[in-house]
Amino acid sequence: MNSAPNPNPVSLIPEAALFTEDQRAWLSGFLVGLFAAPSLAGLGQSTPTAAVAPRPPLLILYGSQTGTAEQLAKRLGAEADQRGFASRVLEMSAWASIDLKSEPRLLLVTSTWGDGDPPDNAVAFWNFLNSDAAPKLDHLAFSVLALGDRNYSDFCGAGKKFDARLEQLGAKRFLPCAECDVDYEAPAKAWMDAVWTTLGTKESAVAPVVAPVETQAVGWSKTNPFPARLLTNRLLGAPGSAKETRHFEISLRDSGLNYEVGDALGVMPANCPALADEILAALRCDGEEGVKLANGNELSLRKALLDHFQITRITQPLLAAFAEHTKDAHLAGLLNPANKPALEKFLYGREIIHLLLAHPEVKFTPAEFTALLPKLQPRLYSISSSPKAHPGEVHLTVAVVRYDGHGRPCKGVCSTFLAERAGENVPVPVFIQTSHGSRLPADPAAPVIMIGPGTGIAPFRAFLEERRAIGAKGKNWLFFGDQKCATDFLYADELENFRRDGHLTRLDTAFSRDQADKIYVQHRMLEAAAEFWSWLESGAHVYVCGDAKRMAADVDIALQQLIQTAGARTPGQAADYVQKLRHEKRYQRDVY
Repeated sequence: MNSAPNPNPVSLIPEAALFTEDQRAWLSGFLVGLFAAPSLAGLGQSTPTAAVAPRPPLLILYGSQTGTAEQLAKRLGAEADQRGFASRVLEMSAWASIDLKSEPRLLLVTSTWGDGDPPDNAVAFWNFLNSDAAPKLDHLAFSVLALGDRNYSDFCGAGKKFDARLEQLGAKRFLPCAECDVDYEAPAKAWMDAVWTTLGTKESAVAPVVAPVETQAVGWSKTNPFPARLLTNRLLGAPGSAKETRHFEISLRDSGLNYEVGDALGVMPANCPALADEILAALRCDGEEGVKLANGNELSLRKALLDHFQITRITQPLLAAFAEHTKDAHLAGLLNPANKPALEKFLYGREIIHLLLAHPEVKFTPAEFTALLPKLQPRLYSISSSPKAHPGEVHLTVAVVRYDGHGRPCKGVCSTFLAERAGENVPVPVFIQTSHGSRLPADPAAPVIMIGPGTGIAPFRAFLEERRAIGAKGKNWLFFGDQKCATDFLYADELENFRRDGHLTRLDTAFSRDQADKIYVQHRMLEAAAEFWSWLESGAHVYVCGDAKRMAADVDIALQQLIQTAGARTPGQAADYVQKLRHEKRYQRDVY
């Protein structure tokens, strides 16, 4: 969950599904027949007057990595119960306990990880749906809520794949798949409202429908972050490193916020003032112009650009507005879905300021401009401390993003906010994002294998601190990698102390640029295959943290390879072994 540089893909928040009068009539007839409770065979027979009609069942499945999809699914379940359904809310890893052949209706909520992949707790269900054992689902009515991030090429990939596969199995889609960007609240609510409208339910007069999870939290939350104080800002790498990786210590004193190792810290940054000034100059504004937010509040344009809007990433509405104002055929052509590769190439390294400076003839009023900008979003960072080792504090390990973008310096929004501007007089707005997929084993005697190159070491520093604080007797094995040992060995002194006193049973390192042939953590895993297998057979839990698209995928391949070689398993048996580890929560990933 640590932020990393990436291209600036297009952002588009979908609108609520709309239906014509004919479509609504068709849906009404279809659903009445599909959801009718008693059989017509019972007509003509007397019915006890005291009988109560059974509540129609509704299955809600979720695939979630950081907890957002889980929260939305539970909100769905609460609303369903208030609207007269007998709902069940289950994570997709519980698929074996579900008889899909007997379920009449399904709502599926899932996030996307890596290159369009389902989250870890949804992988087994996805594999089942694509196996020969998957049943025909002609009787099933369904709809999918897909969560994603347009910073990644396969936006909402997992949700769209589930949607397509359920249809292939014969299920009937009663609402189109809703695709949500990181600013998911509005499209998610529109989809939920459409679900209840389509199913023909009315809100119970007995109790109110449960509000979104974010607004229920008492105290500090995503929508009301705690203004924390930054205590420490320390460079971790040595002089000569090609990276800027920093260690931050933040005070939670008087906040009431609590966390467990494996959780993430949400940080709500402010935008760079210098960049905001450049944008104001390009807009020919002084910053004092008034603009309105979605909630109706009015504030100055400068304040809005600093604290409320995303002012770096080029969105599709913004690009379309420039294409329309300039009549530029090239820009217009990039918006054609068939030109996606060309669009990604154009956007890579470009920011909003690039467009403004390249087309000074384009003029926007403050209201027109801000209407084209998405909301500024918090960033999630894996927590790198144990609350038992550092009471009242939370630590982060952050790669600070800086790069040259088409001849001008560009900076990561949150990483440079922490590195440059947060301090004694500038608080760090934070909240705790509870993790449900990266937890230490309940048995402190269980062995633990941790694989975390670069800033992926963050949660494992926390794990080691926690296991020491509680006196856990289980063995600890860490795989760490980066570019060069001399400049990029993060927390080297701490790790050496853990190793010296026996708390860190084994430490394997892979520094890719210290030799001609690049060596990565997955190579070290294969070199230690026999011992790795021995630990697995002894009940070890395996944890991976870092880049989802490359590192985590390579580690997954290496894990299956070492099971084949050291465990004498066929490829199919190795895949089953890994799936069993997932099911037992012995293979958990914190990937981004």
